[in-house]
Amino acid sequence: MKTRTQIQWDHDLIQRYNISGPRYTSYPTAVQFTDQFGETEYRAAAQRSIDANSPLSLYFHIPFCDTICFYCGCNKIATKDTAKAEPYLERVYKEIAMQATLADAGKRQVKQLHWGGGTPTFLSHDQMRELMAKTRQAFNLQDNDEGDFSIEIDPREATGDTMELLRELGFNRVSLGVQDFNPAVQKAVNRIQSEEMTQEILDHSRRLGFRSLNIDLIYGLPLQTVDTFSETLETIIRMSPDRISVFNYAHLPERFKPQRRIKDEEIPAPDVKLKILEHTINRLIEAGYVYIGMDHFAKADDSLSIAQREGKLHRNFQGYTTHSDCDLIAMGVSSISQLANTYSQNAYTINEYESAIDGGQLAVIKGLELTDDDILRRSVINQIICHFELDGDHFSRDFNIDFDNYFKEELKFLQQHHADGLIELSGNKLKVTPAGRLLVRAVCMAFDKYLDKKALTQSYSRII
Repeated sequence: MKTRTQIQWDHDLIQRYNISGPRYTSYPTAVQFTDQFGETEYRAAAQRSIDANSPLSLYFHIPFCDTICFYCGCNKIATKDTAKAEPYLERVYKEIAMQATLADAGKRQVKQLHWGGGTPTFLSHDQMRELMAKTRQAFNLQDNDEGDFSIEIDPREATGDTMELLRELGFNRVSLGVQDFNPAVQKAVNRIQSEEMTQEILDHSRRLGFRSLNIDLIYGLPLQTVDTFSETLETIIRMSPDRISVFNYAHLPERFKPQRRIKDEEIPAPDVKLKILEHTINRLIEAGYVYIGMDHFAKADDSLSIAQREGKLHRNFQGYTTHSDCDLIAMGVSSISQLANTYSQNAYTINEYESAIDGGQLAVIKGLELTDDDILRRSVINQIICHFELDGDHFSRDFNIDFDNYFKEELKFLQQHHADGLIELSGNKLKVTPAGRLLVRAVCMAFDKYLDKKALTQSYSRII
């Protein structure tokens, strides 16, 4: 277990490889989605999914927020009136019915369910009850509390009653947005949230038997320093969540309008951001958390840590997961599904989404059908990003290829990574070094045949 959490800081190496690149929640990435993939192609994929009889994962996008956090790049709508969610939910119910029919849902078990946003707890209690009731009517949800049913929580909009309702509805995992407890930082990003209200929700969740609690943090926000973020981190460690996510703030005001409210001069310099991250990773490891990879940490007895130790960890549009066997059906505006080696995305805007559903159609506007090469490379990248190692001989057997010849150019390219100390290479075996783990995306990028090096800065955030 010790080697799983070991990180070696090499600042020269980080400066050299801290380029822009994909986060690989999918391969190929969403940049490759095309409008040549539409409802017809999705329906064909749904039939292949039925034939494979894969278990299901469900995602629901709830795009509403009470207030706008200035750092946010999510697809959301700001309003304080929960009644404005009613027309949207009516369309989601119609989509549920269509998707359940397509998926032959009564015969396939749902092992994983997630409500994301936006802010799912924006919905009224009656709306949440109805959404879950419609879901249970249409899909075969695992009811023994062994499935992973999770929801994103804004502690500012949740109470003890809210948590009791969510547990009653079958949720057993919660993710709480915190970002930073420093008052000046909170004011700068328009998210005022006390430690007390956050602790209260955590306490309620533990009393009610939620089996996994996650807290989200963001580094690189305006006015953050190593000292101020360290204070937030110590508070989070005392709160002792099962998982902690520490995301890099990507300042892209030209793409996300709320970020225009953040002053450029208040954003920490790159060297300060790096020091914040270095202290955060070292402190969390010292506190007993396992560095899963990328932005994620988990306690040693958490299912993510166990899956990584057993070589069963996977990565998809929801991040690291233990459910690699599930096909993902995503519902709501802008949501992304993964069925039978295809990806597909719903319409970005509420109007486009509702118009399609009202017309009796799915809201799919683009997607991609993976080639055999895509599937092979996806598996390679998943192995590296989840387990920091790769055995090419296994891939030769599993995919009936000559790994050394198939990836001849990639392995040649990786010689520089090897010389620089990011990886160790021995024949067809690759292992990411402790110094390379922070830069694992740079290693994965070597196997990405779609990557246009000149376009990286336009399409992706920096690795760190």
